Amino acid sequence: MKDGRLLGVLKRIIRTMWRFEYGLRRRARSLRGEARFALGGSCESCAKCCEEPSISVGRAFWHFPTPRRLFLFWQFAVNGFEYVRKEREGHVYVFRCTHFDPATRRCDSYETRPFMCEDYPRLLLEQPWPELFAECGYRAVDTKGDRLRDAIEGAALTDEKKRELRRRLHLYEEPKKLDRRR
Repeated sequence: MKDGRLLGVLKRIIRTMWRFEYGLRRRARSLRGEARFALGGSCESCAKCCEEPSISVGRAFWHFPTPRRLFLFWQFAVNGFEYVRKEREGHVYVFRCTHFDPATRRCDSYETRPFMCEDYPRLLLEQPWPELFAECGYRAVDTKGDRLRDAIEGAALTDEKKRELRRRLHLYEEPKKLDRRR
């Protein structure tokens, strides 16, 4: 279901507004020293994030019927997200994207994709403990984990155990490859 011209323009305007707001928020968090995770790696085009887009919502959109209906309607009418299910933990709505073709693993409206799709997985870096798909080429890297990384290196563990600990604690060895955009 490709976006029409009018919907494409609307989505570009909304995406620009979100990009500006999130840019300001990220900058403020960075200046206050709150940005704990940076984005490492790169997109491997696995499209795992496109299979079931999920959105965590606030209490109003979770508990009250009218805001919930408006939210779900907006997601379908504007973003092309069909409601699949909700997950109580985290107040998450899970969708199926009508723009995603599972056979080709491509988006038919890539140029007008929603901001959450454009900015994935950077949005997850704001969580206390970001979890990305195992297949994803990106990874969350703890920018404040130097002492923990040093402690793991000094521990009496096998190299395999040390690698696994670093991976699970987001302590990767290639900090020079971090993507620090936005």
